[in-house]
Amino acid sequence: MEAQNYTSYAQQPMQPEKIHVHHSYIWLGGLRIAFYILFVAGVSFASSLIGLITELHFQPRSEMLLVIGILLLIAVLLVVIIGLSMLVRWWSYKHLYYELTPEEFSLHSGIFNKQRVHVPYQRVQSVDQRATLFQRIFGVCSVSIDTAGGSNNKAIVIPYVSKTQAEQLRSELFARKHYLTSAQAVSGAGSVDPQASYPAASYPVAPATGVPAAVPAQEPGNILDAPAEIWQSVGGVFGGSGGDLTPVSYEYGMSNKELVLTGLSNSTTFIMLVVGIIGLISQLFQILDGLATPAQGSWEDVAVNAALSATPQIIAVGAVVFIGVMVVFWALSAVGSCISYGGFKARRRGNRIEVEYGLLQHQFQGVDVDRVQSIVVKQSFIRRLFGYCELSLGKIDAVSSNSSEQQKNTSVNQGLIIHPFVKLSRVPVILAGIIPEFADVPAQITPVAPVALRRAIIRRSIIQGSGFWLAVAVGAFAAVLNAFIIPAAANDPDIAVFVMFANPACIIGFALAFTLFVLDIISALLWAKSSGFAFNQHFMQVTNGGFSRETVSFPRKKIQFGYTKTNPFQRRAHTATVTAVTAAGVGGTTVRIIDAREEDAQAWLAWVKPRRNVVG
Repeated sequence: MEAQNYTSYAQQPMQPEKIHVHHSYIWLGGLRIAFYILFVAGVSFASSLIGLITELHFQPRSEMLLVIGILLLIAVLLVVIIGLSMLVRWWSYKHLYYELTPEEFSLHSGIFNKQRVHVPYQRVQSVDQRATLFQRIFGVCSVSIDTAGGSNNKAIVIPYVSKTQAEQLRSELFARKHYLTSAQAVSGAGSVDPQASYPAASYPVAPATGVPAAVPAQEPGNILDAPAEIWQSVGGVFGGSGGDLTPVSYEYGMSNKELVLTGLSNSTTFIMLVVGIIGLISQLFQILDGLATPAQGSWEDVAVNAALSATPQIIAVGAVVFIGVMVVFWALSAVGSCISYGGFKARRRGNRIEVEYGLLQHQFQGVDVDRVQSIVVKQSFIRRLFGYCELSLGKIDAVSSNSSEQQKNTSVNQGLIIHPFVKLSRVPVILAGIIPEFADVPAQITPVAPVALRRAIIRRSIIQGSGFWLAVAVGAFAAVLNAFIIPAAANDPDIAVFVMFANPACIIGFALAFTLFVLDIISALLWAKSSGFAFNQHFMQVTNGGFSRETVSFPRKKIQFGYTKTNPFQRRAHTATVTAVTAAGVGGTTVRIIDAREEDAQAWLAWVKPRRNVVG
């Protein structure tokens, strides 16, 4: 679809123009439906069709013709179904369009059940883009308009929009929002002149020259930036040229080292490793169980003894193969993660923060600075060892109408990741450039009470301790084993085989429980050493540590309510739990620090109380 001059629509007092999505909605979406139909049909009838085809030359001629006729009938039915899906898609395309009226955006859809979604321009919070691999090839994407309704509201998704159309729509929506907000702030009126024009949003300007602020010198990128930029410049078959957007005041990417470390540290590898270890252990027990089955006859005894003597070699070969397979999967997973973050760019554009990434599947996300709820610095155990972290912005996410998107967008704790793997020392530089509004965040935290160490050891290693309760479970199993199962093993060979493996399993269980217990104690020590909170006139910061560490910084004005809580043991230790609930997420996002000193908690409680004439 050719580029549209959206600004001219606002100047027309007459009926606004109906703007349809790109025509690839018909055939590209139809092909996707056809693929699903063929896949389901193939899975359902594959075995039957293969059986019929293999037996054709054994059947009489009349039955062969009947089978061929059935196959042709199935093919015709599939073609008819695909054709009908294309027809329905074309019909739906005729009724899918949007309008830019003087005061709101309207999306029309539905063939029989008509639907019209109204979005006032002042309510627009973010306009994001998402494109699959095939959509990128053809230069189209899905545009998601997020409103001020937050996580209880559904984002409006416009499918199959050309790249040019998406960029111009995003620019026009924010220009109209800026104009209406500014006009109402000046006049105090509830509406504006419908015939007024909508100028472009204001650009950041340099103090002396009055020209758009210059972008700082770019930091070294990575090897995937060049292909990502080439693909972006090509835009796909129907992508078109880029839109006229607000100049960028700050931008950064990822270095080769950061990209590789991001790939190597992804959680998919760890999950695959755990699943592989469980599978290896189960297979090993099956092999040993088979080898230990009592044999009959002298030659079988010799065979079993030979197999048992070769068991260490079998285990060694299996372990080597397992390690090799895991290394291959780890490498593939790391490459996939690197590709998913290929072309990563985060930038400050006017009053907005934008993040885009993805070499194959492209994602574009943005958020207004006023909508940022918090800054979150996460350090996993591996990241802490190397001094790196994940940097993200907490924000209120709308729920997408697509169920898969809904699951992703309601993950409030993750927020908008503005760097997945960055050196901790580089965080202040990034924040100063991309969101200087958070420059006044407290630098030093107030640690938890000294008695919190003892309480953390009890809480983390006993009450919540995985090692302690695993030892209890293994001990209970060992008691049952010695009291009931072992006496019965003398008369039952099968029970004897079970006992033979149960005793080593108990030893392994106790060893694992002891290891986990020690790790829980170390985690408690690290938590007590690195946890705390701080606050000043405008901001609060909470740090919770352990093997991993998370620091959350948020403005005082974003706190919905806060409170302190104590139990009898805390009152005896003169400590309290400090809890602040911000606006992010379903029902708010809770930030908590346990066992703060009583006087520090009271000072914070006085600080969080509403007061007059407070700036920010």
